Amino acid sequence: MADSNSAKTEATKSSLDSTRMAVLFSVMLVTASGNTAMQSILPTIGTQLKIPDFWVSAAFSWSALLWVYTAPKWARQSDHRGRKALMRLGMIGFVSSFALAGLALFFGILGYYGALTTFLLFAFFRSLYGGLGSAAPPAVQAYVAARTPRAGRTKALSLIASSFGLGTVIGPAIAPLLVLPMLGLSSPMFAFAGIGIIVMIALALKLPNDNPGFSAKGVVTSEPYSAAPSANSLKDDGEDDDVRESKAGNVIPPQLRWSDERIKPWLISGILGGNAHAFVLGVVGFLVLDRLGLRGDPGAGIEMTGIVLMAGAAATLLAQWGLIPLLQMGPRSSILWGMALAALGCAMLGMSDGLYGIIIGFAVSSLGFGLFRPGFTAGASLAVKRSEQNGVAGIVASVNGMAFIASPALGVLLYTYGGPLPFWLAVITCIFLLGWGYKSLKLDETNLQAR
Repeated sequence: MADSNSAKTEATKSSLDSTRMAVLFSVMLVTASGNTAMQSILPTIGTQLKIPDFWVSAAFSWSALLWVYTAPKWARQSDHRGRKALMRLGMIGFVSSFALAGLALFFGILGYYGALTTFLLFAFFRSLYGGLGSAAPPAVQAYVAARTPRAGRTKALSLIASSFGLGTVIGPAIAPLLVLPMLGLSSPMFAFAGIGIIVMIALALKLPNDNPGFSAKGVVTSEPYSAAPSANSLKDDGEDDDVRESKAGNVIPPQLRWSDERIKPWLISGILGGNAHAFVLGVVGFLVLDRLGLRGDPGAGIEMTGIVLMAGAAATLLAQWGLIPLLQMGPRSSILWGMALAALGCAMLGMSDGLYGIIIGFAVSSLGFGLFRPGFTAGASLAVKRSEQNGVAGIVASVNGMAFIASPALGVLLYTYGGPLPFWLAVITCIFLLGWGYKSLKLDETNLQAR
């Protein structure tokens, strides 16, 4: 009885109060909103600097590559270097990247150096976010999981995950409002760097150092890229159960391989669908500028691009927070319905000439991809044992991140020389995955029983 009361007392002490949760929520919110705000302004800035669209898009590829490489490493460090320390490191990467990249763009727009130098400096400073910013999300997840009992952990992690998704809506919405006459088009980047500093101060003052009450490890997440992040990116890693299994004497499973037959169909789905999504996200900002004739109107270009991205992010959240729970969709049905909707939305984008058509097309495609991503993630997770969840989470994050290394830039290249070609390529990919997945993916009931 005494031990039970002691455990309850410890759990209570370890629970996070509203102030600490607000700080953790802010870390994730600022990270996601700043990144997507940058996505809404970069096409217009590239036009102002007369940088080819391909190179503007390629600037994000290097950051995505670094994120894929470093995110698993930071996740493994969460227990050794301290969760708060890794959050601070991630925010340092965010603030320094935005401030320095903003300076590079600011002086480039003023003509202090050429477009090539501006692009190279921006790509270099952007890499600080890809290399260091990836430390924050898994550290936040581990900090929350280590301080909440299992009964309340899912709710706490869902709240944190919602901040990541909410940021994809807020970023494009407020980016036009942050454009100041004195700093020009680069001012949103300085604004988010300033907000990041405020979050860092709150992190230092309001968040205690590591003194976890429960075991937890960080889960690898993908870099936020427009409406890409899944609301399920952060979740309970089941660490308590894994600890009990280890104490029971079960053999530690071998490292999960990409060629594992249990997860191979889901990984193929993730690669195909992820690249189709990346094609669309890489091109849509430039599509807005061209179809609406806004290359020469920077203010309107940022505003219209932000509206389109915001509509897509809202549709993604509707899929992940509304439709999937409401309809109780399993992994297979989420992927198949998602690909059908994504194909329809991509076709609409390829044929749309006005703002209304672009918004509807991007929203429908985002709704489809919003169904697809949790389906692919859940399908891979359900295909393996509980003790293999960390391994499959790392593979899934790598698949999500790899799609954004080359495909956005390739999509822009195809768009430059082939007009709507990347949208039709995305349509073909989605239709192929729809047909292949119908034959190859396990039925949802079967998959659930297999677990």
